[in-house]
Amino acid sequence: MSSVDLLEQEPELYQPREPIHPKSIKGRFRRFKTTIMMLAYAIFFLLPWLRWARPVGPDQAVLFDIPGRRFYIFDLVIHPQDIFLLGGFLILAAWLLFFVTGLVGRAFCGYFCFQTLWTDLFMKVEYWVQGDRNKRLKLGRQPWNLEKIGKKGLTLLIWTAIAFWTGFTFTAYWADTPQLFVSFFTMHAVSAAYITTGILTATTLVAAGFAREQICIYMCPYARFQAVMFDKETLLVSYDAQRGEGSSGRKPLQKGLMALEERHAAGTGDCIDCNLCVQVCPTGIDIRDGLQLACISCGLCIDACDEIMTKRGWPDGLIRYASELEIETGTKPSLLKFRTIGYGVGTLLVSALMIYGVLSIKPADFSVRQVRQPLFVLMSDGSIQNNYELKINNKEQTPLDLKLEVEGVKNAEVSISGGFKDLHIPADGTRNYHVHVRVPGSSGVSRQVIIFKLIDEQGKFPPIQQETSFNYK
Repeated sequence: MSSVDLLEQEPELYQPREPIHPKSIKGRFRRFKTTIMMLAYAIFFLLPWLRWARPVGPDQAVLFDIPGRRFYIFDLVIHPQDIFLLGGFLILAAWLLFFVTGLVGRAFCGYFCFQTLWTDLFMKVEYWVQGDRNKRLKLGRQPWNLEKIGKKGLTLLIWTAIAFWTGFTFTAYWADTPQLFVSFFTMHAVSAAYITTGILTATTLVAAGFAREQICIYMCPYARFQAVMFDKETLLVSYDAQRGEGSSGRKPLQKGLMALEERHAAGTGDCIDCNLCVQVCPTGIDIRDGLQLACISCGLCIDACDEIMTKRGWPDGLIRYASELEIETGTKPSLLKFRTIGYGVGTLLVSALMIYGVLSIKPADFSVRQVRQPLFVLMSDGSIQNNYELKINNKEQTPLDLKLEVEGVKNAEVSISGGFKDLHIPADGTRNYHVHVRVPGSSGVSRQVIIFKLIDEQGKFPPIQQETSFNYK
């Protein structure tokens, strides 16, 4: 057998993509998706432009200032020393995701995921420009002419504009937005701004405009491990096969099978095989085939099925949010189960720790470094002197007046180069001081622990302290 024959027999590792053209639908889940989408866009696109007055620092409500090493989130200013909050936020997001998934499956994917939100908007652009599903299918089959070029070109142009503004908005979170806007379009912005915006423009355009459901199926890791987070009581978008199939399967409307009573008498299920649930699905699956990797639990198939059932005057809920236990036995799921309680407790615990972490951020911190050249100085009167470098960071938006004390060595005399008595630290500022600590004679030991303590003279926060060593020889 030739190598060519072997290559021809190799199975395909990647299924070619078939374009999906979802049909528009109305219903409660569609309204909920649209509401979430509008809210998410309002927050994402408008937040960088929101001004926020501060005594010190930029007047932008949310700004991640990398050069200044500050994260500004309204009245919260996060310094490098408080970066542990980022770890806490990521843990909280993970626990919250596990909690929601244990309750309602991949609801996050269907309503809150960035890929879903932007894909939804891009699909709406297709609908506005090219028409609903049938018109888009017809447009795709027809040869390239002025109509097809015009509609496809206008769609791509709007997509690109949305993708570009998405990239620029993300960049705006890392710079003063009004200044960035002017410098960006006058070609005076830094190269990082153009690179970041360009990369995000391209990735948004590809992910939301062309890849779409391929991201959910092949690239999203959440789709791979979601099933292990479900149990028989997890609410999922489910097709009631017992009701829909009956004893002889689903059949379309036809003579003798028009009324619900006729269908039940013939053993036929309530599903009329209209395929509307498939046509509205953004990932192109048939929910009647059961739980699938590509299902994002958006609920649009529920709206489609309920619309048909309502028009026929039949009970809705043939496709609904239901647990496997409910579909099999009719038993309603219990929310008070070990997994749900565990995820809920974990989420509340991490939330409480995050709140505590934010509220307990110290208004100031400092570091002490002993000057080791020389390690100690023997003074003419027989006393021993050690020198220290003191660095104080004021994380408040107001100045601090601090008093320095030392503990751990007896009869210590403290002096600060420059003749400072008290330490004045400007708002959101840093000061360095050269401190001399002198003690009389020798204590008989080579080294002792010494404690530097900073006391707020206004009493706004308790003393903060650092340990170091005092060397006699």
